[in-house]
Amino acid sequence: MSGMNSSGAHQRLVVFFLLVLVGIATGPFASAGAVGTGATITYRKIFKSSYPEFVELKVNDSGSGSYDIRQLSDESSPQPMELDAEIVQKIFDLAAKLHNFDGMELEMHRRIANLGEKTFRYDRGGETHQVKFNYTLDRSAEQLLQIFETLARQQSDLSDLRRTMRYDRLGVNDVLRQIGKDYDANLLPEPQKFLASLDQLGADQHFIDIARDRARALAARIRSMH
Repeated sequence: MSGMNSSGAHQRLVVFFLLVLVGIATGPFASAGAVGTGATITYRKIFKSSYPEFVELKVNDSGSGSYDIRQLSDESSPQPMELDAEIVQKIFDLAAKLHNFDGMELEMHRRIANLGEKTFRYDRGGETHQVKFNYTLDRSAEQLLQIFETLARQQSDLSDLRRTMRYDRLGVNDVLRQIGKDYDANLLPEPQKFLASLDQLGADQHFIDIARDRARALAARIRSMH
């Protein structure tokens, strides 16, 4: 009898672990938007006669990606970027709510000003879905759009800061002023990414004092909030 009880307990244990594994496979982290599936989400906006006219950001579920922000007449030159895991998860969670753009209709079909043609695209292996729109009232799409727009602003500010630090030291202060405004307006989703450049600038006596002071003050604010 003890052997039979032991065998039965073993079988129940095996069943239990199988159920746990099934639960993991079908749980919240196994959704279509889960990180680690080799998927890429692309945001593109084309808005002629604006600045910039072309914005494209690609984010894969490992957190790496690229950005290409320019005028349409300029040559394409995508640059690499790395995103925090929290933002990557938000992007893929929102895409999952939008069924990874499969068969989605986001456009509000009413007469409205041209705000630029926007595209969300999902790629995973041979699977591709995309949706285009000018303006949408879908809440998940609005949230995803806001994330990508702020990421684009952040990358533009970072690029401007690094460029002026290298080539236009007198222009650094104007860029810092703009970064400060964007930070105050919550348009920089990962402000800590500015710290390395701000610290370098603040310690470099080749820059004017007002720019160095502004860089140190902004770095201190970012550290106090994050």
